[in-house]
Amino acid sequence: MNHNPASATDPGAFHRFAERLVFGNRPAVLILFALVTLAMAFFAAQLRVDAGFKKQVPLQHEYMQTFLDYERDFGGANRILIAVVDKGGDMFNLPFMQAIENITLDAKSIDNVDEARLRSIFTPNVRYIEVVEDGLDAGNVIPNGFAPNLEGFAPTPEQFAAVRDNIVKAGIVGRLVAKDFSGAMVWVDLVPEDPEHGIHVDYNRIAGQLEALRQKYENERIGVHVIGFAKMVGDITDGARSVIGFFFVTIAFTWLLLFAYSSSVKLASLTVFCALISVLWMLGALRLLGFGIDPMNMLTPFLIFAIAVSHGEQMINRFRGELFFGGLEDGSVEELRRREGVDPVTAARLAFRMLLVPGSVALVAGCIGFATILIIPVRIIFELAITATIGVGLTILTDLVLLPVLLSYTRLRNLPRKREYRLRQLTQFDKLWAVLARFARPLPAAVIIVVGAAIWLVAAHYGSRVMIGDAQEGVAELRPEARYNQDARLISDKFALGVDILNVIAEAAPSACIASFPVMETLDRFAWHMRNVEGVAQVMTLPSAAKLVHAGWNEGNVRYRALPRDSDTLRQDTQGFETDTGLLNGDCSAMPVMMFLTDHRATTIDRVVAAVKAFRDSNGLFAGPDVNLREQLAAEAAAAQARGETFSSHRLNLRLATGNVGVMAATNDEVRAVKRTMLLLLYAAVFVMCLVSFRNPLAALCIVLPLVLVTELGHALMVELDIGMKVNTLTVIALGVGIGVDYAIYIFARMREAMLAGKSLTESYFSALKTTGIAIFYTALTLAVGVFTWVFSDLKFQADMGVMLTFMFVVNMVAAIVFLPALCRWLLRPRELAA
Repeated sequence: MNHNPASATDPGAFHRFAERLVFGNRPAVLILFALVTLAMAFFAAQLRVDAGFKKQVPLQHEYMQTFLDYERDFGGANRILIAVVDKGGDMFNLPFMQAIENITLDAKSIDNVDEARLRSIFTPNVRYIEVVEDGLDAGNVIPNGFAPNLEGFAPTPEQFAAVRDNIVKAGIVGRLVAKDFSGAMVWVDLVPEDPEHGIHVDYNRIAGQLEALRQKYENERIGVHVIGFAKMVGDITDGARSVIGFFFVTIAFTWLLLFAYSSSVKLASLTVFCALISVLWMLGALRLLGFGIDPMNMLTPFLIFAIAVSHGEQMINRFRGELFFGGLEDGSVEELRRREGVDPVTAARLAFRMLLVPGSVALVAGCIGFATILIIPVRIIFELAITATIGVGLTILTDLVLLPVLLSYTRLRNLPRKREYRLRQLTQFDKLWAVLARFARPLPAAVIIVVGAAIWLVAAHYGSRVMIGDAQEGVAELRPEARYNQDARLISDKFALGVDILNVIAEAAPSACIASFPVMETLDRFAWHMRNVEGVAQVMTLPSAAKLVHAGWNEGNVRYRALPRDSDTLRQDTQGFETDTGLLNGDCSAMPVMMFLTDHRATTIDRVVAAVKAFRDSNGLFAGPDVNLREQLAAEAAAAQARGETFSSHRLNLRLATGNVGVMAATNDEVRAVKRTMLLLLYAAVFVMCLVSFRNPLAALCIVLPLVLVTELGHALMVELDIGMKVNTLTVIALGVGIGVDYAIYIFARMREAMLAGKSLTESYFSALKTTGIAIFYTALTLAVGVFTWVFSDLKFQADMGVMLTFMFVVNMVAAIVFLPALCRWLLRPRELAA
């Protein structure tokens, strides 16, 4: 059988046009790529780390609308907690008091701090109220004259005892002071982000200031523990910077694998070079789009590099086949030895011609994998999807245009030796390929399909238990032993309120806290209802505080710890509460119900949110997610005042939700809403791409079905590893599908060539394995190695993504090799006699 360039499949009009355009202007193509690369390098050098709180949350969600409506009144979820702890277990000593006062003062100088909301035992907005003989007495927790940093000040035991008594009377034990009096807290709220009005928050700079604060005051006696979104971003950014080291390790591993596969320094280096060009172009495009690089998206360059290398590997595989043997490498050893290769230019042209469509389809499928996550309405995901989609799209140019042009100029040394090495590669696995080729016969194919269906059913059942949201305590993005998570555990242990807060905003008519006993009584019942929900550690509300004041006006008698029905008495009980307490807004038309949760596991959040909705619905309080009752009532009150009438309303709405748990609940809802839709869109898009490419719906179905199986196996793995379904992991599943389809596309493209040449299905599958099997294996290995290094990252979410993507890449390869021929047997050629 004669093999020469003319024997290749006759190219269509598009192939001929593209081939003439690229190879007829090779110098111009290289010059153009060089100029674009220089420009992209210039823009990439201007990239800066860009993290934002609001980029992490689904701002269109009902809860986040509440968050935005009341962000200025009550702050957001963007709070920093600084816990100062005496390692000896007793905070009542001069060094500790000096440290907590100085940290309170220094915290005011942190960028973007809302000084009016800063709270500690040394701020004037932390006061106590007590019942005395003449009525009520109030004052600052730290009395006048108690000045730890005043030179020569030596506090007496009586002064420390007075401070302790004031702390107890202020009711801040467990909030601003540790339950065991071993430490105290500084609460720092940041001003809301508002780029439209020039308010930008540099979280990494703030995290650096917080770490400097820790280094300044932490010593052998004093411990400083810091948590909050800004500190978390800083720690994640520090961990993400270690990715740069992993990137160079990945490049080295990849080059070694490519060299082992090709036995050529030039081919390995060109493949890695083109992959790096893809990454550089992507980074430049990122800057041109006006994006920064978010710490949560630091993994995108890894993915683009791995994808580019895997497709480049297919190109050099085809190039070697043409260079060494002048066509498909599917003959016997003797036949292959008799064949003559072609020159590098012809080999590159033929490789370009044969891989242009399957390579483009595979890469477009990858683009679709990234693009489908756009349905997740979170800004950071939008940036990731756009960036990665552009990166994969650019890989079409670097792998399918630049690489073959560079290969056309490549002259390999020791060509006969490299030819013999390739012959050994092609023959050493013939026995394995022969065994695998039996999967395309009717009976084994039927067995494989039945086994695959059984695996899918088991995986789907087990994977259905995957938790939406965090499955573990602490910040899931960081490892359990990370300093941030250690600080969070210490704060949760020592302070009764914990660090996970869900705020429900009670909307009512203006002055409701003094004019409407029914509103206050309903809020009080709501607080009692929530205190009895598992996972709620404590609830703070204005009615609860007002009841304590009312008892104080009545000699502290607990029998008077109740809400008065008289509006004048209600006014007396609530007038001492300022807006900086966070319990009410300026006109008392909005009153937060602050719930401190034991943790932020998805099960806890779902239970608490369900309890809020149940109370709201059973009491007829729900006015709808798009209704701001406060604004309606304010308008009605203004109209009544204009008519000279007295306005009164007992209507009440409980709006979910603010606080960091409110953000998590909204995000979990969005993930729950889009997870199935996203996968269905992805499967449909891949199906359509394969249909357009191969013009056979059954062939497209053969390619898509293994992806469905591997996706369910991925969900089961998440359950086994206790990984929750979050925005990060949802994107991993999508990426695994979008990239994993490459194997099946390349295998089927080779099978299709052989079948069009008249071979049986079994023979075609054997030919596909023989010619591309090693390349498929090395592609999977290259992708897996590229992401497996993430397992050693300081960031847990990177490690989790590394495990998940490694699993998806390898198992997609296995599924393509095992299930594709079996499906082809019964869907494409069920009547063909077994070869």
